[in-house]
Amino acid sequence: MTEQTSVLILCTGNLVRSHMAEGLLREMAADWTKVERARVSPTQLRPEAIEAMKEIGVAISSHRSKSIDEFTTRPSIF
Repeated sequence: MTEQTSVLILCTGNLVRSHMAEGLLREMAADWTKVERARVSPTQLRPEAIEAMKEIGVAISSHRSKSIDEFTTRPSIF
């Protein structure tokens, strides 16, 4: 088995675009990439993003905004 590529999507807002990017990348490249997303100051995911992604068959309703601190304090995965 080939080692997965890791991708960290870092955003200042993390309300819409980064969640959508994560959902799309997971959908298109789940077999070869590990995707994470973080923001400087986490906030709530916008319902419009959930609905837009649902329209194209990508579920992101379980996403939560993560702080960059979650990645700087754990062992390197990237």
